[in-house]
Amino acid sequence: MMFARFMATPAGRLLRIVAGIVLIAVGLFVVRGTVGVVIAAAGLIPISSGVFNLCLLAPLLGSPFRGRDV
Repeated sequence: MMFARFMATPAGRLLRIVAGIVLIAVGLFVVRGTVGVVIAAAGLIPISSGVFNLCLLAPLLGSPFRGRDV
């Protein structure tokens, strides 16, 4: 529950957005090729979850999916 509570805070949301940007950068500039594109595409998941305040892991931990419900 503490994890989901942190992820619902502005710092948790920013962390997810930054992690997504890092994944995109690593995929496009470090790994490159098909695998790099897949990694970059996967970076869109944490960015969108941070922007829309959703925590994809929270239901697995017994917490609400939406950050505002935490």
